[in-house]
Amino acid sequence: MAENFTAFVIEDVDGKPKGGFTTLTLADLPDNDVLVEVACSTLNYKDGLAVSGKGRIARKLPMVAGIDLAGTVVESRSPAWKPGDKVVANGWGLSETQWGGYTRFQRLKAEWLTRLPDAFSFEEAMGIGTAGYTAALCVDALERWGAVQPGGKEVLVTGAAGGVGSVAVALLAKRGYPVVASTGRPETHDYLRSLGASGFIDRAALLDKGAPLQKERWAGGVDSVGGQTLVNALSQTVWGGAIAACGLAGSSDLPGSVLPHILRNVALLGVDSVMAPQDRRDAAWARLARDLDRNALKTMYEVQPFDALPELATRILAGKIRGRVVVDVTR
Repeated sequence: MAENFTAFVIEDVDGKPKGGFTTLTLADLPDNDVLVEVACSTLNYKDGLAVSGKGRIARKLPMVAGIDLAGTVVESRSPAWKPGDKVVANGWGLSETQWGGYTRFQRLKAEWLTRLPDAFSFEEAMGIGTAGYTAALCVDALERWGAVQPGGKEVLVTGAAGGVGSVAVALLAKRGYPVVASTGRPETHDYLRSLGASGFIDRAALLDKGAPLQKERWAGGVDSVGGQTLVNALSQTVWGGAIAACGLAGSSDLPGSVLPHILRNVALLGVDSVMAPQDRRDAAWARLARDLDRNALKTMYEVQPFDALPELATRILAGKIRGRVVVDVTR
């Protein structure tokens, strides 16, 4: 095991968060029960804010950034884990209140870890990452509600070319739902069609303020945009349908009406991936292992070296990244 290793650490510099590559030792890591040798992490929008310093994501400083990780247990004081176990960690405050995945080694609490399904390599697991795992939670929520039916009315996915959207399209299509992908980038249509999208709607069509009750179209949907987009999605959902909302890429506001909920029995299903209980995490990863086509998964992500992280953060904030980025912390 290396005595010294590289991590991307956010520190306070003149009252502002500033990130950079730093050399750490095992003694620098938190005193948690399980030591993991990290193979890969990811780049999410939240990571872009943290790495660039354009958002105060870290609530404690110094902070090792990175909200995801996949790797191998090296040491464990917990009976739940033993050396050699392959694990993933998503959420639980990583990069915010707890040290995260942009490091070669990390110590984590036993309850933060999820067993990596045998179906996935570390690279594939982080190609899925928090975004894909969140998409699986959303599909689980829609199916628990019972609104969507294979071969039935259309299911909407907003922000479809992003990390959550890409995996949501693929999972829903695999289950036989007719998926309509909402995106403002026509150049992504072939990509989304290859994942299973059967139709498209321009994101601009969901941005204008409409009537509280609009023409019924969607049996359900997965929304990572929020704001007026979510309001319109709810207003266009059929009686008894549901929208699983998990993001706010457009806005955290909800400038809508109660009418879809009380006149059409439409449900807004909030999905939180950060503090989701272990049984839902296990179910989501089981769904991914069962329903996510490996060839489709390969088209969803790119692998980049650790030292490219600052430039990648700039790209994701500028909306210039399609799908997912896997960060290989070993190079």
